[in-house]
Amino acid sequence: MLPAVPSTLSSKDQKEQAVKIIQRMWWTYIRKRLFKLLKQTIRAAEHCISYDILKRVSPLEAELLKEPTVQCKVRFRFAGSNFPPFVIFKIFCNSKGHGSQYITGKNVITSTSEAAVDACKLMGYRKYYNQMLQDELNYKKYGITDEMDVATIKDYMQYISHLDETPASFGGRHNYWRKLSLEDFPRTMIVYDIMDYAQSGKLSHRLKEELPFLLLRPPNEETYRAQLIAICRVRSPRACLTTTTLLRVDRKTAHKSTQRRSYQAREKIAKMRKSYRTERKKEEQKQAVLDLSYRSEPKSEHPGTPSLFQDEDWEQEAVKLYDWSRTLRTEDIGED
Repeated sequence: MLPAVPSTLSSKDQKEQAVKIIQRMWWTYIRKRLFKLLKQTIRAAEHCISYDILKRVSPLEAELLKEPTVQCKVRFRFAGSNFPPFVIFKIFCNSKGHGSQYITGKNVITSTSEAAVDACKLMGYRKYYNQMLQDELNYKKYGITDEMDVATIKDYMQYISHLDETPASFGGRHNYWRKLSLEDFPRTMIVYDIMDYAQSGKLSHRLKEELPFLLLRPPNEETYRAQLIAICRVRSPRACLTTTTLLRVDRKTAHKSTQRRSYQAREKIAKMRKSYRTERKKEEQKQAVLDLSYRSEPKSEHPGTPSLFQDEDWEQEAVKLYDWSRTLRTEDIGED
């Protein structure tokens, strides 16, 4: 129900006040609807697509969800000081009451042991001193950073939270709440459209069709499950463009681009095409005449430079000349 507008104001002020009230109520309705949609989304993410999201963020940690011996579960929550909130996640392991054992050098190596001296030599004095200073700063900031500081259940919960947020290089578990971006959600599901709508405020065509069903208050358990399945359902892939369709698109764009040209530009292009075709025809005719003349010329029996005798005739003449020169005598040459 809308609040009443004070009657003491003027008519113009009353109209402005009424517009502001209607606008405020409309934005309240939009935000409530968006929050309800986001709440349905993270519920569906925990039940169906936690592995798909974690695989995009950290593929190595995603393999923990498939490990039967380690029962891990991903939790999603809202965070942020402004609306709409952003989504964060964290991995939880269920040890079934046995407890989880983390191997860390901070608990194994004590300050009075020889291992601390060896660690100082391996790490170097600067890095070792930085480690000690960081531990002292964390203790002054949080107060409960070690098992010796735990006295109550509240202290224990604070100590566990501190371990999760502390990096592994300082003896923590490095399992803190991490922020999810739009690229971490699978595009093939409608959950991507919902997160895009929360960030940009634009409704996709598919989300418009599914929005009335997703915002419906489920009367029973079957309707609730159907809503979760609708959020996590993989959308059908679009038909890929074939080469024929691409050629048609190119032809259409080319036709449109030619229509946009001016009349003078089209006339100039037509003249250039005509001149190119005439030059090409002339070259083809010249080539045809040359081929025809080459074919009509009589081919000589012995191609190359003309000669009086073949190679065999020259050899026979050389043999005859050699035999005639052997029959000559020196006396006959002198008498001449």
